[in-house]
Amino acid sequence: MKKFMSYLMFSSLLLVALSFTSCQEEFEELPGEDSQEAILASSSTAQLIKRTSSKDGSYDNIVDGASCIAINFPYVVNVNGLDVNIDAVEDLKLIKQIFNEVEVDDDILEIIFPVQITLSDYTEITISSKEQLREKVEECIEGGDDDDIECIDFVYPIVVYSFDINLQQTGNVTVENDMQLRRYFAERGDDDLLSFDFPITLELYDDTKVSVSNNAELANAIETAKSECDEDDDDDYDDDYDDDFTQERLEEYLVACPWLVNEVIRANVDNTGQYFDYVMNFTEDGNVVMKDRVGNSLMGTWSTRIGENRVLLNLEFEALADFDLEWFVYDLEDGKIKLYAGEGERIIMKKACDIVDNTPDTLREILKECSWVIKKVKLNNEDIDRLLGYEFNFHAEGVVTLSSESNISEGEWAITTNAQGRLVMAITMGDEPGVSFEWLLSDLRDKRLGFSIEDSNYELILERVCDNNSDDDDVAEIRNIMMGGEWMIAKYTEGDNDETQNYAAFTFAFQAELAVNVTTGETGPTYPGLWRIIRDSEGELKCYLNFGLATAMQVLMDDWKIVSITNERIELKMINENSIEILVFEKK
Repeated sequence: MKKFMSYLMFSSLLLVALSFTSCQEEFEELPGEDSQEAILASSSTAQLIKRTSSKDGSYDNIVDGASCIAINFPYVVNVNGLDVNIDAVEDLKLIKQIFNEVEVDDDILEIIFPVQITLSDYTEITISSKEQLREKVEECIEGGDDDDIECIDFVYPIVVYSFDINLQQTGNVTVENDMQLRRYFAERGDDDLLSFDFPITLELYDDTKVSVSNNAELANAIETAKSECDEDDDDDYDDDYDDDFTQERLEEYLVACPWLVNEVIRANVDNTGQYFDYVMNFTEDGNVVMKDRVGNSLMGTWSTRIGENRVLLNLEFEALADFDLEWFVYDLEDGKIKLYAGEGERIIMKKACDIVDNTPDTLREILKECSWVIKKVKLNNEDIDRLLGYEFNFHAEGVVTLSSESNISEGEWAITTNAQGRLVMAITMGDEPGVSFEWLLSDLRDKRLGFSIEDSNYELILERVCDNNSDDDDVAEIRNIMMGGEWMIAKYTEGDNDETQNYAAFTFAFQAELAVNVTTGETGPTYPGLWRIIRDSEGELKCYLNFGLATAMQVLMDDWKIVSITNERIELKMINENSIEILVFEKK
């Protein structure tokens, strides 16, 4: 998370100037105006250069919690009971995905040792246990020894010159990356003299390029830029609210939006069902109004204070004993506030800026802009797959269609608000009763909508698809590849279970108009279905497979993440609460 700040100051840095009564006639000058300017390898300027070229280990803080180390690929972690292979930076997203999709608040991640780590100076060492790793982590907690500078980077290649005490050039080396530069400086003696082939270019966090012509300008550029962005060096790896929030910023956060209650646990008793989706409105005058699901208002007050280096939120209600307490605010992340008051005392609230007290016209216009594909329908936490990949189109005059290209149902739709001020989408569709409900809006994003049904465990998630993703070259290419012949399942695994053999006789033919046909040998049954390729709201390419009520195909019905694809091979992956599934197609 980068945050712009104004330039603070011009820092005066010690530049070493050595003068002698005579210089050798064969002295080779540096390019540039300040040709005889050099720095000691131990100078403050050299330290800035080392910090700028140090290894940044913050990208895997979700795993190791430390920015001055990075775990070398590949390795394995266990996330909420699931083994996950981490072979590249992209795989770290799988951990966050499990945390989000598996409904466990106290997420657990265990590293499978041994692993190899890289330190900030690019030294690699083997770590054999959690205790060894903890020792390294403690050396670079935020505000500690993790002093790398991430807001500015060198643009390579660059040439570094070395000099003797008479300022005579003794050598030069071309460095191609941070690791080579960091190691080159680390190998120099404290009294070695160095400089660059100026001008050189540096790149700021916002992609701005800076050209410097001498060591003084270089030092100033680094010193000025080093505090201009949030390096996100804490272990809150995906914070969309600043990690070290203050009391004042918490207060601003609370009053900015209404909040939906997601979880309430008191004295180890789960009271979530009683309060789920209650709406809380905090006002600047210290009042808070709680609205239940039928719109009744319950009045209370709120205040904050700092205690033992923590931000505390005090809630007092006239008739809500489960909320009356002084709570420690222990997490603000992904639009949620998590409150804690000791073992078995927890409240989680979700930000609801757009779904409460918004105008029905807002949702109406969003729905009419594009088509909306069903990503998920759940009842009592069980997926209802028969509607997966079906497409809603919301038309004017209250007409809505639901189609799978071959099947089209038509009905009516309307947007209203309920007694809590929440937006409601009402659908009536006689040919498809599975969607004929009054759906409460629970999640509003640019490309994704979530709905639920009041006093029920129904959930509906829609992904926006405009013009069938016609402007996405990747989507078009994948569709063409999949329609370019017949495919067989080369691999299907669910966790540690290899079930490939169960599908050895299946042949898949992906056809136009979203149709897929599966045959099993010359005389076996056939399974018609729906397939769809889209880029979802997270920017990931997904392959939807839906075979209706065909029992033999149920395990393959899902919105699969496309891991890789060639003209001969397609690899798909799916994460669920119990396992990670891998599905690989190969061309027949």
